[in-house]
Amino acid sequence: MQTYIAVVDKEEDSAFGLWFPDVPGCFSAADSENALLGNAIQALALHLEGHAHPAARDIAELRRDADVADALAEGAYLLAVPLVTMAHRLVRANISLDKGVLDAIDAAAAQRGLTRSAFISEAARNEISGRSAQEAADV
Repeated sequence: MQTYIAVVDKEEDSAFGLWFPDVPGCFSAADSENALLGNAIQALALHLEGHAHPAARDIAELRRDADVADALAEGAYLLAVPLVTMAHRLVRANISLDKGVLDAIDAAAAQRGLTRSAFISEAARNEISGRSAQEAADV
């Protein structure tokens, strides 16, 4: 999985903002730090959908970038953001789960009108993006 580094900054009385030095024009924001990663993953995937993925520099190289260095000097920090793309192609996977966990998954999926696979996929995306079940339900 490819990972891009985002620069996160926040001014007093504003939301958290972030931008990707290696993905020009891609930015995101969130009212809380907890929502930053999920919003960043979504913004990155949407921005790059259908386009070639630019090379991602490592942190040491990014720190030498003048714009990044200036932002860091002003109090910004770096956040690693995985690129989670939707291939729009289903792949069969064989997984083993505890019977009790599988029963709970099936019950929760049925409550939400989802298949087992859709439920597990959604839960995995939420976990990767750092979103709680309640935050994901609120979106």
